[in-house]
Amino acid sequence: MTNKLDMKKVKVALERKVAQTYEPVKPAMQFGFIHNNVDCIGCRACEIACKDKNGLPPGPRFRRVMYVEGGTYPDVFAYKVNMSCNHCAEPACLPTCPTGAIWKRSKDGIVDIDSSLCIGCRKCEAACPYGAPQWNPKEQIIQKCNMCVDEIDAGRKPYCVMACMMRVLDIGPIDKLWEGKFKTKAVGPHDETVRQVKNMANPELTKPSIAFVPHRNGKVK
Repeated sequence: MTNKLDMKKVKVALERKVAQTYEPVKPAMQFGFIHNNVDCIGCRACEIACKDKNGLPPGPRFRRVMYVEGGTYPDVFAYKVNMSCNHCAEPACLPTCPTGAIWKRSKDGIVDIDSSLCIGCRKCEAACPYGAPQWNPKEQIIQKCNMCVDEIDAGRKPYCVMACMMRVLDIGPIDKLWEGKFKTKAVGPHDETVRQVKNMANPELTKPSIAFVPHRNGKVK
């Protein structure tokens, strides 16, 4: 079902888009996710909490738990990589949107979306190297993780983080997460944090705001 656009909102959104396309937003602070690939048990509670929060039908998943298995007996391994929107420093989705529905918040770097402005062209879906924009076949629009901005603005954490029973998923200032200077239960005392794991697109493309505690077989050498 195609939405009837509010052209006044489209005009405001396009002006915001043009400004952010040619002069990328440099937020006062950049929030990002951290995921411990080693200690995640793959229960998918984060996925379910996200779908419940956002009222998503079967199909679209803002957060995805990916199972990675490999090796040859007896040297076998398995771990999980957990990703959603990475709220990139240079989001590829933003400049592709013809209605300006996607923008980056200046106070915390969250890449938000107003899906009521989406016309269903799916250009953002094609542009994102991490598969963050999700097609909602029922509504015929794109939707994506916005880090639960309503929860953030209320001083709480996103639903996915709060649902993680192992406390291996968290958010924080991404520069401090990369440097290991942010106190979080997702990182153990002897863990290292990295910006990329195997099979993930090159971070230099869009500078994603995500950190990992990698499995030994998931490290990028």
